[in-house]
Amino acid sequence: MNILSNLKKTVHKRSKRLGRGVGSGAGAKSGRGTTRHQAARGDIPIHFEGGQNRLVKKFPLIRGRGRNKPSSIRPVLISLDMLNKFKEKSIIDIEALIKEKIITERQKRFGVKVLANGKIDKALTVALPVSDKAKNIIEKAGGKVQ
Repeated sequence: MNILSNLKKTVHKRSKRLGRGVGSGAGAKSGRGTTRHQAARGDIPIHFEGGQNRLVKKFPLIRGRGRNKPSSIRPVLISLDMLNKFKEKSIIDIEALIKEKIITERQKRFGVKVLANGKIDKALTVALPVSDKAKNIIEKAGGKVQ
């Protein structure tokens, strides 16, 4: 029984030795894909334009224009049609809207405003900010706005 023939074969590919002369098969351009010069050497930044000024540098500085504006948080807008899901004489606030899955927990922090899109046919008590037109429609249906 020969022990050497029973050994597992190990597969270890040696790394290619680049740039060791033309006779080695990996000389001259050294497997860099391109012919020579800059592209064959290292990494070139994407914005590099061969020594010419890059595109970003060609535009004037915008300074504070549009940058320093405070980001205003706008409320989630809800139409009157969505309030028809609720039962007669129920109180509608943010928690009730979350239970009915009209808004999400995340949207709660932006606030809610009811707009006069659509019709309402139930007397509801709305404890949310409401547009003037929506307030008139809710009150005509027999409801209240707090």
